[in-house]
Amino acid sequence: MKDFIEEVKRNKALFVMAAPAVILVLVMQYLPMTGLVLAFKNYRYDMGVFGSDWNGFANFSYLFSSGTGWLITRNTILYNLLNLITSQLLAVLIAIFITEMNGKIFKKLSQSIIFLPYFISWVIVGVFVYNIFNYETGLLNGMLSSMGLDPVNMYDKPGAWPIIICVFNSWKWCGYNSVIYIAAITGVDAEIYEAASIDGATIFQRIRAITLPSIKPTIITMLLLQVGRILRGDFEMFYQIVGNNGQLYNATDVIDTYVFRSLLQNSNIGMTAAASFYQSTLCFIIIIVVNAVVKRIDEDYALF
Repeated sequence: MKDFIEEVKRNKALFVMAAPAVILVLVMQYLPMTGLVLAFKNYRYDMGVFGSDWNGFANFSYLFSSGTGWLITRNTILYNLLNLITSQLLAVLIAIFITEMNGKIFKKLSQSIIFLPYFISWVIVGVFVYNIFNYETGLLNGMLSSMGLDPVNMYDKPGAWPIIICVFNSWKWCGYNSVIYIAAITGVDAEIYEAASIDGATIFQRIRAITLPSIKPTIITMLLLQVGRILRGDFEMFYQIVGNNGQLYNATDVIDTYVFRSLLQNSNIGMTAAASFYQSTLCFIIIIVVNAVVKRIDEDYALF
């Protein structure tokens, strides 16, 4: 404690500058964590958070005994794995494609167009999806009708929505993610590429032998960061694209949308708190396990 006080005296200005950020994190991130006790209580509005009776693991038991817990856990993991693989793979391909372009103006124009969907709100994307797949006036059925084919009700086909959600997620995020990989590729020594070209290496050989190994640490770091959120579905994406369509719940419902809908329908704060607590705990366990595996394989690539 004495050393800390001396450190504060020596660097007063730095501590004053850091104080607002520290206070903000404490108030917005750590103080609300006291609400975690709701997951283990039978919450009553008249008794408050700390006055309500404890009910142990009853909220967790109700969540999983109905089968909903396993369903939303499966959906959340599968969707995030699918989105992780497709969006990161597409981002790497786009980054390589852009860096290999020769025309400076065309390169900048292509990067700007690919990056543009990142700034489009999921509300607007939801409108796009509705206008494409609407049964009566949608673009898809309009095209089918013009070709003399029968219209298709996509909102009655749950199996198609994992692909639809994955496509729109990749479309929106690949441009943003590609910027990180473009920066990593730009940092590779240009003399290595020149030496490879002099030796007669083709563009694909340069990508395989130079580009991909050089950005491997960046790819692993990005994957680790995304794995830490594997149980956190993008609520806005799922809610705006799917909405409150009960026919699609089994195929598209994730933990975040389930918690939100539960609060709207039955106001069971204890059960929704249990679902959120379960989600956060599993996220923590997964990132620790994955980081330990990476650290065991190659310590340099681990996050910590």
